[in-house]
Amino acid sequence: MLKTRSGLPKHCTYQRDRNGKRRVRFRRRGVSVYLTGIPWSDDFMRQYAAALERESIDRAQIGANKRTLLGSFSALCVSYYNSPEFCGLKPSTQRVRRNILERFRREHGHRPLKDLKAIHIRTILGAMARQPESANGLLKVLRAVLGHAVAVGLLASNAALGVKPYRSRNAGGYPTWTEEEIAQFKAKHPLGSKAHLAFALALYTGQRRGDVVRLGRKHIWGSRIMVHQEKTWAALAIPIHPELERALAPLSETQTTFLLTDFGKPFTAAGFGNWFREQCDMANLHHCSLHGLRKAACRRLAEAGCSANEIAAISGHASLREVARYTSAASQRLLADRAVERQLRAQHEQNLPNCEPAFTQQRKSDE
Repeated sequence: MLKTRSGLPKHCTYQRDRNGKRRVRFRRRGVSVYLTGIPWSDDFMRQYAAALERESIDRAQIGANKRTLLGSFSALCVSYYNSPEFCGLKPSTQRVRRNILERFRREHGHRPLKDLKAIHIRTILGAMARQPESANGLLKVLRAVLGHAVAVGLLASNAALGVKPYRSRNAGGYPTWTEEEIAQFKAKHPLGSKAHLAFALALYTGQRRGDVVRLGRKHIWGSRIMVHQEKTWAALAIPIHPELERALAPLSETQTTFLLTDFGKPFTAAGFGNWFREQCDMANLHHCSLHGLRKAACRRLAEAGCSANEIAAISGHASLREVARYTSAASQRLLADRAVERQLRAQHEQNLPNCEPAFTQQRKSDE
């Protein structure tokens, strides 16, 4: 094996990292990584062989597309798509990220990666001012991709980290269905209709559309419906609500999937979302969505006094912070009433001098 003047294997040099530490760096054709350990040791040479192998794989993949230039943003995309970070994502998340990246890549993929600065990212996002949510989605993906570039030594820093996202115009996300909207939908789509079945599955399980469309007889075990979530891989055993049980009763025992298209085929997640959008429009609920029913399920549980852990046992959220965000739409009036009732009860028990027992009766008369 060839040695360089420094006594290191080919394509390796001694360099100072950002902390001033002297390290060995492998660099060839877009692949740049630090190698650890003593040069020429077994562990060091295993890292060296892996770097050579990755360089050859990247070159072969890039060579399959003659428009992809070494050192370009497109070359980074190739590397990212084969990284553990991307391959470890859920398939649905991979599709979303790939779609965002490929749109960006078509316009900017030929540009040298080393020239990408924070000012360029701000300019690109600035042109998307009318689509702030799309701009924020692009920024999130760029942070991940450029973070990968830093990890493999293609960049010294992540330029996207210094760029602030747009302030969301709809901080709460999809609107949560109110009880009035729920009643309005049920009036238009009564028990026995496919729209009512879809509505009941979403509201009484609290699941995402991708999980709702997969539910069928095989998921029912006794009085529970078993869900293995596609996004989080959470395994849930959810008690079947009486309203959901009534909606499922008319279905054939041989129907493997509860929800079927007009052609008798299972829905795709995207197709189901579009179809349910039409059912909401028919009920004159143009601002309501399927995901809003998931939030309504969490809201109802919160209003019933369930803890965040109890709500997550139904919704499958891994983060209790996310549960708190979903339940922020819980009825303010109901929660305020409970707070005042507890306050008055405590005042009465403690016999505080300024307690006004008539307040509760007066408040009820106002209602």
